[in-house]
Amino acid sequence: MPFEEKSAWIMGGLAVVSYAVYLAIVLGLSGSMPLTEVPYTGPLPWTVGGSIVASILLHIVVRAFSADDAGRKDQRDREIYRFGEYVGQSFLVIGGVSALVMAMAEVEHFWIANAIYLSFFLSAILGSVAKIIAYRRGFQPW
Repeated sequence: MPFEEKSAWIMGGLAVVSYAVYLAIVLGLSGSMPLTEVPYTGPLPWTVGGSIVASILLHIVVRAFSADDAGRKDQRDREIYRFGEYVGQSFLVIGGVSALVMAMAEVEHFWIANAIYLSFFLSAILGSVAKIIAYRRGFQPW
């Protein structure tokens, strides 16, 4: 398995775990108060930051155990990476436009922040899945 495919697995897995932890915390706190009053400003940066730190550490570990191909990228790796990033970016655009519309409609900050976080999550998942499928089933650039 190429290092870049391992990286896609790491990023996709961490996105799922960190978003699930965030949802568990926020929904757990919402039992005694309305959802829009839950203190999301603490868990959100901690789960994002934890995911970043975990990603760095996991990449270091995987790079150490796959020293043969860790630093090598060929043309196919670069094209798959670019393809996955382009596919994933679509959700960032959707999330940005959604947040803009919600801000103009004066929706509560809770919903705007969570729409943006959801778009980052979906972008990471979609980009990782696109890369993994391209590695597993083949990639035909057009």
